Amino acid sequence: MSRVPSILNPTEEDIKLLLSAQCHIGTKNVNKAMTTYVHKRRADGINLINIGKTWEKLILAARIITAIENPQDIVVVSARPYGHRAALKFAKYIGAEAIVGRFTPGTFTNYITRSFREPRLVICTDPRSDFQAVLEASYVNIPVISLADTDATLKYIDVAIPTNNKAKHSIGLIYWLLARAVLRLRGSLEYAATWEVMVDMFFYRDPEEIEKENEAAEFEDNDFAAAADAVAGEWGVEVEAEGVAGIAAAADWSAQAGTSDWADDVEAPANASWDA
Repeated sequence: MSRVPSILNPTEEDIKLLLSAQCHIGTKNVNKAMTTYVHKRRADGINLINIGKTWEKLILAARIITAIENPQDIVVVSARPYGHRAALKFAKYIGAEAIVGRFTPGTFTNYITRSFREPRLVICTDPRSDFQAVLEASYVNIPVISLADTDATLKYIDVAIPTNNKAKHSIGLIYWLLARAVLRLRGSLEYAATWEVMVDMFFYRDPEEIEKENEAAEFEDNDFAAAADAVAGEWGVEVEAEGVAGIAAAADWSAQAGTSDWADDVEAPANASWDA
């Protein structure tokens, strides 16, 4: 780590995060341009990426991003589904613009289209899936920063961050570390302070899992509402019974009050006998 200033060196926690997210796991194939970033090859044929060089390129990319005066001139592109959420979150926290999903051809070259952009820097998730954006950026001399696996082609790529760009956790972690490094270089975040944004916010979430969680939450809410209604119904029955009992009691009292008519009926023949 001699190429990086001491203040920018990774901590032990950063190294643990990179290893736990499997950022060092490459593929069985190695591109010639990526051989310098490969540490060694395992017995099963998987190539391992040098984490030290990954961190060096990460800091270099953060310094390049910080040099852009207007963050809105930065475009983050991700056609890979695992990188959609990470790209959107990264663009949100650094103030850039994100283009996720299908990249419209001519976005950087055809000024007639509605989606025309003139960025000063392009950040890609995968050089292969985002090759249309990389190619158009080369036409208009826009520098490109991209995450690159061991089998990635570095054609038209200016800065490659060697990492595993096929797993959702590694993609999310790299974007999270890059956003944190940019904020620290800008001075909006202290180096000694921990970033309040959790790395989980950058991880891809399956829409089916989200729907299942929402259905489970709705089911729990419905059960709670049904239990509350049942309890309220029991109390309502008791109140109604008390009301009926009160009405019945009132009816009995009114019936007893009607005995005054009997006295009148008894006195009537007596009066009639005295008159006789």
